[in-house]
Amino acid sequence: MNKKDTILLAALKLFSRNGFKDTSIAELSRLTGAAEGTIFHHFRNKEDIFLHILDDARQTISDEFNRFSRQKVFISGLDMVIQGVSFYLELAAGMEDQFLIIQRHYPYKLAETNPDCRKNLEAVYNCVLAFFETAVKRGQKDGSIREISPRKAALLLYSLVDGVVRFNTYHLYHGGALYEDLMDVCERMLSHTSDTAVELTRQWHERRFSGGIERK
Repeated sequence: MNKKDTILLAALKLFSRNGFKDTSIAELSRLTGAAEGTIFHHFRNKEDIFLHILDDARQTISDEFNRFSRQKVFISGLDMVIQGVSFYLELAAGMEDQFLIIQRHYPYKLAETNPDCRKNLEAVYNCVLAFFETAVKRGQKDGSIREISPRKAALLLYSLVDGVVRFNTYHLYHGGALYEDLMDVCERMLSHTSDTAVELTRQWHERRFSGGIERK
């Protein structure tokens, strides 16, 4: 790992733990063993370091969601939603420091005056919203999801899953304990009835795991 990446990794830990205001360049220098002059050789100031971290987080989240969309097989739009919710939870668990930074107040305050910060935050949200919106439209075509505004449904789904992530990230409540209930809420919100679309998804799963042959 080169010196620049070492600085960014250490800064990620400090920003996620202490917040932007309470993270100092002096502390970053002590943690990395890099002189302050070396840090400023790679970055203009503390805000520049923060923006690099935010850009890296945006790129990773976008890449991971795009890879997930390409490689996963979805048997229906509803299945795509449920798998997407599960994937978001897994991604947040694996990128806890990045999500903690994104969920803090500072990035949104900075976004009011910094176009690059605003662009990165919007890219993260738009990536996830686009996935859920596509899933809802697909489900309406295949009959697994009822008629509802795809955009509003995507916003509601994102609000639900991100809320669970925030509980977990800030150690307010164990997110895993809400997993089954979260899935049930998402299914019931989107299904024609409480059972129809869910049963359709289960039938598709049975076909897939039985080698594509319907059970009589």
